[in-house]
Amino acid sequence: MSGAVAAAGRLVIKVGSSLVTDEGRGLDQAAIARWAAQIAQLRKLGKQVILVSSGAVAEGIKRLGWTRRPSALHELQAAAAVGQMGLVQCYETCFREHGIATAQVLLTHADLADRHRYLNARSTLRTLLDLGVIPVINENDTVVTDEIKFGDNDTLGSLVTNLVEADALVILTDQAGLYDADPRREPAARLIPEAAAGDPLLETYAGGTGSALSKGGMLTKVLAAKRAARSGAHTVIASGREPDVLTRLAAGEAIGTQLTASTMALAARKQWMADHLTVSGRLTLDAGAVRALATGGKSLLPIGVVAVSGEFERGAVVAVAGPDGVEIARGLVNYAAAEARLIMRKPSSEIESILGYVDEPELIHRDNLVLA
Repeated sequence: MSGAVAAAGRLVIKVGSSLVTDEGRGLDQAAIARWAAQIAQLRKLGKQVILVSSGAVAEGIKRLGWTRRPSALHELQAAAAVGQMGLVQCYETCFREHGIATAQVLLTHADLADRHRYLNARSTLRTLLDLGVIPVINENDTVVTDEIKFGDNDTLGSLVTNLVEADALVILTDQAGLYDADPRREPAARLIPEAAAGDPLLETYAGGTGSALSKGGMLTKVLAAKRAARSGAHTVIASGREPDVLTRLAAGEAIGTQLTASTMALAARKQWMADHLTVSGRLTLDAGAVRALATGGKSLLPIGVVAVSGEFERGAVVAVAGPDGVEIARGLVNYAAAEARLIMRKPSSEIESILGYVDEPELIHRDNLVLA
């Protein structure tokens, strides 16, 4: 296994709820102190670190005296609001022991789906890193709805990795890494030490969800690694129960599972398009248009579109699917939904006569298109 963490200059580290809470009884301050001490050592090695930490809801549940995680959205939001206070207080206290300043950053998908807010978030995080501050990031659970939530902090960690163009993502969990079967049910399951991020076989290995307090499962971690690989970042999935796991990884020790990115990273603009968890609409193509996009590196012309779903404006990110409904790409569309419906199945030469103007001959230019 190559040492992704050892070679990384900028790291995103995601710590799950089970690693910062005391078996559901609120925050484990001793554990958080150990994470702060290890990250302080990484800083001494010259590495920039962003921390994505779960635990706010679990701490809120404890402070409110509840015995189980609620299912109602407003109760989860209340627990997050209460627990976030304790979470940031604990990190601030622990990092201060090492002379390190911290910053709280709460994000929703809407912050990253809007191009201007995306760029603002990236600039802020990079500035904090340049100032020597550790950003502590969590989903803004107090305001999220189903339409704008990340759903788990594994996904959030991968999006932040792409946002700041980090070299590596470390996902710490209560499992030793990725196995070829569920080790809790299959005693003969084998740990996978290294694989290519995005290998479809990995998704068949992963599955199931975590504890009653944790939302993520191994599948979300495999998908997070696949997403992080789009910006060229490698991912390590390792047990947070391993003593000094971060400093040992930084020393080049092989721990857990490393999912390696290809050498070709998407351009930053295409990363942003690919990272949209929700899209404004969908264009369905005929088989010929699918071939042109997938193998010919072509732009998407109106004549290849057979259906337009959803309502969107010009410049929105839309999904592009084949005749079978499987998404093959995403891109920035040059025409609004109503206009796209008028010009679909028509040659580009007729756009002006149909709409009264022509903006672009393509529905989506290849420079604004990223294949799935």
